[in-house]
Amino acid sequence: MINIPDKRLLNFAAALICAAMMGFALYAQYVMLLDPCPLCILQRVAVILLGILFLLAGLHNPGQLGGRIYSALLGLVALAGAGVAAWHLRLQNLPPDEVPSCGPGLEYMVENFPLKDALGMIFKGSGECAEVVWRLLGLSMPAWVVIGLIGLGVAGVWNNFRARGALLQE
Repeated sequence: MINIPDKRLLNFAAALICAAMMGFALYAQYVMLLDPCPLCILQRVAVILLGILFLLAGLHNPGQLGGRIYSALLGLVALAGAGVAAWHLRLQNLPPDEVPSCGPGLEYMVENFPLKDALGMIFKGSGECAEVVWRLLGLSMPAWVVIGLIGLGVAGVWNNFRARGALLQE
């Protein structure tokens, strides 16, 4: 039998992973000078929300019902963020003649258009969203965000849904 670490410890560890993901995003922006597109910013929002939920779950250390509520919230936020990142990947893999033209920045859209219209323009994408400016092991940043959010989402749902003190049988 393998004793699985406490739920609280795993929630705090996942919150640290979210903080590390945001740390790299800020490093890429301010040190590598890679400006985030509107879809990148939405992915950052998802990572931040996921990190906050993990932190709250760790601090709260809920019982069974609370754990299931955290599981649902973590799963929804992770899926939403992974969906945005997957859409971004789709834009990056469009043929050059299908890439949308560049549009206004996120701040301009949010300040000057109703939220519904601004979100429509964001998800339509722009030329800057389709450009791949960084890769690691052949994968672009949105691909890594999909991997990270799906992994964190699955871990968060499992960790917070399980019974306290669960043991893994070999």
